Amino acid sequence: MFRIGSIFIPVTDLEKASKWYEKMLGVKKIDSWEEGVGFYFPSGSTQLALIQVDIPQSSEFIVKNEEKNSYFNFIVDHIEEVYEYLNKNGVKTTEIKDFGGMKYFDFFDLDGNPFSVVDEPINSPFHSANIQKLQNTIF
Repeated sequence: MFRIGSIFIPVTDLEKASKWYEKMLGVKKIDSWEEGVGFYFPSGSTQLALIQVDIPQSSEFIVKNEEKNSYFNFIVDHIEEVYEYLNKNGVKTTEIKDFGGMKYFDFFDLDGNPFSVVDEPINSPFHSANIQKLQNTIF
């Protein structure tokens, strides 16, 4: 059935952005083409592609009262370590917040694209172990 193949991110400087994403997110280059470059994560099957654009593009949407939401998030196991790493490397972040046991924060790439980082507690229905149980359920 369906699964997420790649996530596409608009960037204005493909070369600088590629180096930034490799360093900050630990992605590895698969291949490049005239207007883009594709990466894989050391774990998981979703790929990430950077696409060259002339002007910054929005990678978020408005929910209500001007509150913004990114289109996807990154799941991590040790959110404090990721937060510290990004901050030590000069990446703009928001503070870590708690939402019903889930911890999260946002960070921004060189073009100001926002991304959420999430650390789901094991008792959350959204934790990867609980999703895997749902995926393995036979109807």
